[in-house]
Amino acid sequence: MSIHRSSIAAPAEGTAAHVDLIKQSHERCAALGLTRIERPDYEPLMRSDLNDARERNRKLFAHAAPVMELLLEQIAGTQSMIVLCDAHGTILHSVGDEEFLTRAGKVALSPGVNWAEHSKGTNAIGTALFAERPTLVHADEHFMHANQFLTCSAAPIFDPRGNMLGVLDVSADQRTYHQHTMGLVRMSARMIENHWLNDHCANRLRLHFHSRPEFIGTLLEGIVVVGADGKLVGANRSALDQLGISGVALRNQTLSTLFGTTVAAVVDHFRSPLALPMKLMLPDGRQFLANARMDWASLAFAAVPAGAPALEIPAAPATAQGLAPQAPAFADATIPAPPPGALPTGLAYLQTGDPQIEVVVQKARRIINRDIPLLILGETGTGKELLAHAVHQESNRAKQPFVAVNCASIPESLIEAELFGYEEGAFTGARRKGATGRIVQANGGTLFLDEIGDMPLPLQARLLRVLQERCVTPLGSGKSIAVDIAVIGATHRNLREMIQRGEFREDLYYRLNGLVLRLPPLRERSDLPVVAQRILANECPQGAPRISADVMALFQHCDWPGNIRQLANVLRTAAVMAAGEPQITQAHLSDDFLEDVRRLAQQQAAAAHAAMAQPQAAVAPAALSMPLPPGGAAAPFGAAFAPATAVPPSMAAAYGAAVGVPQPGPAGFMPPAAPPAPSARTLHEQEIAMIQAALDAAGGNISEASKRLGISRNTIYRKLRWNRQDGDAT
Repeated sequence: MSIHRSSIAAPAEGTAAHVDLIKQSHERCAALGLTRIERPDYEPLMRSDLNDARERNRKLFAHAAPVMELLLEQIAGTQSMIVLCDAHGTILHSVGDEEFLTRAGKVALSPGVNWAEHSKGTNAIGTALFAERPTLVHADEHFMHANQFLTCSAAPIFDPRGNMLGVLDVSADQRTYHQHTMGLVRMSARMIENHWLNDHCANRLRLHFHSRPEFIGTLLEGIVVVGADGKLVGANRSALDQLGISGVALRNQTLSTLFGTTVAAVVDHFRSPLALPMKLMLPDGRQFLANARMDWASLAFAAVPAGAPALEIPAAPATAQGLAPQAPAFADATIPAPPPGALPTGLAYLQTGDPQIEVVVQKARRIINRDIPLLILGETGTGKELLAHAVHQESNRAKQPFVAVNCASIPESLIEAELFGYEEGAFTGARRKGATGRIVQANGGTLFLDEIGDMPLPLQARLLRVLQERCVTPLGSGKSIAVDIAVIGATHRNLREMIQRGEFREDLYYRLNGLVLRLPPLRERSDLPVVAQRILANECPQGAPRISADVMALFQHCDWPGNIRQLANVLRTAAVMAAGEPQITQAHLSDDFLEDVRRLAQQQAAAAHAAMAQPQAAVAPAALSMPLPPGGAAAPFGAAFAPATAVPPSMAAAYGAAVGVPQPGPAGFMPPAAPPAPSARTLHEQEIAMIQAALDAAGGNISEASKRLGISRNTIYRKLRWNRQDGDAT
């Protein structure tokens, strides 16, 4: 429904509940020390921080973006904008009329800016976050005068377990207020929630129900998610409204206790391609009709009780009921989890042929279920959370929660409340009824503390006490809660150096590092082709395209500063661009990635030339253990940079041309190579000669030689080791 200015009317006087909501919000803002004439904060997050926030909320954006575009069509021409925020109030994305987006930017209503109440006072986004309910804030109801030209309608977005995912908001000029805007926002938020539920629980049984069959398949339908043992593990808000129970109460129910049926009975009912909706009855006598949906091909219900009918259900029933099989969705991790049955799971999923990773996996297996803390070190994007989750999956705690906390992404002022929880009224701005901390949420399972090196010192002392006493005391409470958790920490920082500088507690360090595992960066691993294909297999479960030889050559020579996370992002884009084509080519790669690779290739070529020139000037030829290639020429571009899983020499030689780097010649980076004489060395011998020369020039310093050559230390070790093995063989 489009909104036209002719239908604009001033908002009716608010209900008593609305007036009370705004009054309480204003009181909170005053208590926070905010003033109504305060100048808006124009400092958004740095681009890198905003990108990190968007990456953490990638699934939310993926489900919200199409709904936002649909909503934009409904409110086009009304001087308004649509805003998506994360659970902390940071704006992730906005769309709307260009003129109004410019006006909104003057009060910092733009991506990267936080609109929680403590930052922007009373506003629909921040107040909806606090109240956890749809909120309208119109004109002078905004606490800050600068925002009073706005009328804003916001609705929170929840996951199937009732956890806040973010907020959807429509903001407009207060003169264009329309009473139906809030209804559109609420419907859109529920649409996002339903998309999230259907995607996140694609490999679980879901019952879509309503008392009137014509409402099944609409926004009014209720959806409940059923575990393999018949327990109800989640639901959308329409289901809770129809059943008249809370999310917590629902998760204490089973199919049998609430609906009077079993998983086996549901499966048996929908075995027929022409099955009609199933009748369900509540204990109070109310009746519903339901359709069942799940990824029938994956058949995740291996744990159906003994005696249940065999689960040999073809995909046809789903199609006949309009329930096309869906690809399973997985937790957001560095490498997406594999489709059921297609790839190994747990630690076996990490075994891709790299010897360093194999050592990590074998060490991790030895401590599982031994109550030994694990500390994972590695650069950003190397897959620390994926390793932690794999350890959890193989432990006795696999059926209990895996709770991940990124200590670097939570504001310092909030991390204590986030970890330990708090009671109602514990501090200004605390949610009504308090909140359960992440540590208590992980009870019985695993607590993963990512970027533990970024945790403030005062909190380190509290965390140490929790780990020692296995008890948590929420803020504002005098009662301790006993917890049983396995703790896995991770960081990219050097904790020993931080201890020396007084930035990290030594006693906490030794409490966390029962076993320390270091994940190598992608540039030092030998399994890049396997990792790349595994990522593609998850991005394209219906049939992944192959990676062409020239693209793999680019990948092999890329430095991958973002490690596996960067590789996954590159492949995700390429897979979309190559949809329907048999292989990924350079045409499917983003321009910025190609530019980065081209720049790196130029730097490596220049470094190789400099490394060759320096030893000739500084070291007498007799001092070199191996002479340079004939004519003093450098090896062809790419020869010295062959990866662990080496590509054919012809491919390596073609690499420079593939990315637009000039090849050796009069105008190139290196002296022209003389035509190979009959006694010329092989490409492998030229590589070894160049590496040995750089090592001699650096006085045997591996790190210095690797910098001069532009290759990793591991590559140097590997090349020299292979050379010794070849020599022994001959």
